[in-house]
Parts: sequence; structure tokens; C-alpha cells
Amino acid sequence: MSLKKVFAAGIAASMITSGSVLAEVDPNLPNYQRVSGISGNLTSVGSDTLNNLMTLWAEEFAKFYPNVAIQVQGAGSGTAPPALTEGTANFGPMSRPMRASEIRAFDERHGYEPTEIPVAIDMVAVYVNKDNPVEGLSIPQVDAIFSATRSCGYGNDISTWGQVGLTGAWANRDITLYSRNAVSGTYGFFRENALCGGDFKATVNEQPGSSAVVRGVEQTIGGIGYSGIGYRTSGVRVVPLAKEHGQPFAEASGENAVSGDYPLARFLLVYANAHPTRGMNPLEKEFFRMVLAKEGQEVVHRDGYVTIPASVAERLRAEKGLN
Repeated sequence: MSLKKVFAAGIAASMITSGSVLAEVDPNLPNYQRVSGISGNLTSVGSDTLNNLMTLWAEEFAKFYPNVAIQVQGAGSGTAPPALTEGTANFGPMSRPMRASEIRAFDERHGYEPTEIPVAIDMVAVYVNKDNPVEGLSIPQVDAIFSATRSCGYGNDISTWGQVGLTGAWANRDITLYSRNAVSGTYGFFRENALCGGDFKATVNEQPGSSAVVRGVEQTIGGIGYSGIGYRTSGVRVVPLAKEHGQPFAEASGENAVSGDYPLARFLLVYANAHPTRGMNPLEKEFFRMVLAKEGQEVVHRDGYVTIPASVAERLRAEKGLN
């Protein structure tokens, strides 16, 4: 069953039991129960978007298991598959699904595919400077701002803020573009979903990390960029988005991520090496059990992402051999 189907199957139950649509932590998530005999070292290599979450989860895990050390490296989603394939990482956090070629390389080495576990829900936010009054943007407008190809169908290139309706001093103000670099899963997700698979403009300022994108927008009055919602700061605004031009704008909220009204929502994933009959080693298994328990999802909520509902977490634990 696809992740979307797994997720959709739990939404109705979550709404009934929690009283809200994933805005906070589902009270029906189980508390994590410590087990004996867990110690050792773990390494995580992958997504910059997930870097802070993995670090916070490592700290939470250490409360249960002080003898476990977890090293976290967040250079980009593209670094996860080779590290997992070569065995230099236990965990491969990614803000996009593995490509077929990456799965094939892992399979050729190990004789089976890597295990994919959704751990949180992210919204890729379009950020502008805090003083920018733009009400919202449609995906075709976002494409016309960032892309040279305008594959989403907007007729004209957009290079000034006046072209999206701003007046006064903003009318002739140039738009300055900030983007992640190509190793980033967020870059690939944004290109596919906000640029309809098109090409970025040559004038885009590529940044090595999500925080750098947000800092660029903070420091540039006419700036615009994109990063995960967890990187929001007081120096930027998150722009409401519409799927199609002329449709109502949707805020980047948990409710809108679940309903599908916010067009740039996605799962955050962590990949692992789980043998088809033996499963994961106990240390890795307990880490995932904590992440999908109340303590792990409380970390997700604190870090600004959208949590997994209890019904979905229960199904994932069963399907991934984590019970």
C-alpha cells in the first residue's frame, strides 16, 4: 500500500479521536517503553531538512538509553542512499522518496530493497521577507517566479513584485530568488511540484542548507525562497499558496496539509536496512519505535512539523516489523 493510502486510512480516525487534524500530538499514541540490552553507536546520514529532527530524536533516545551514541550528518537527501547501501549509515533520512536507481543499487548490494518509514509530515514553505505584503501566490505564479520554462502554464515571466499585484514602492522592486542546491531532496520536491518538472532560472541563488535559504530571504527585502516549514523564523513570512491560479489561498497548516489544500505537503522519510526475514537490528528497531511513539512525535511537534496520527503509526509499526 502506498504511503498516501496508508496516511488517508488513518485520517478519519485521527480526526474523531484527537479532536483536531494533526495540529498537535495524537493523544492515542502509545508512550515508549524502554527495553533492556540496548547499547551501541548509530550513524545517520542524509537530509538537511531532517537534520534537526534527527538530532532531537537522538537526544530523546539517549534519555532512555544513555549508552547509545548517535552521530547525525545532514548534507542532503542525496547522500543517504549511498551511505545506507555502503553500510556507513544506519539511518538514511530523506525529504523525498528514493529514486528507482538508488533502490536498485541497494538491492544489488544486499539482495533486497531498503525499508522506508514515514516519520513526520512537512510542508515546503515559500518564504518572503517579513515586510513583504503579498497576500498569496498560486503554484503557476511560483513557477513563473522561479522557473525559466514556466511548465505550470503561467503565461508571463514574473521578475518584479508588481507583477503579482503589489503597489507603491513594491511595484518595481525586483524579486531575488533563493533555492536549495541539487543534492537536496527539497530542491527535487520543489522542482517537481512547484515548477511542474521545469528548470530553475539561471539567476537563482543556490544555498547549501535550508537555514541559509531563510537567512537570504531575511536579509533581502525583495527576496523569496523555499525550505521546510520547520525553518520559519521571525524575519520571514510564509506565503499562502493555491494549487491553481484563481483558487483560494491556503495557509501552511497541519489541517491544510492533511486535507490536501496546501499544495506543497510531503512525508519526511527515514530509510533503514531491514532484512526481509530477520528485520532490523534491535538498536535501530527501538529508535523507530520511539520515533513513532508519543515521545517521538512530541519532538516532531516541537520542531514545527506535522505529526503522524496514532492509527497510521500503529499500521506502520505492524507493516515494518516494529511491534
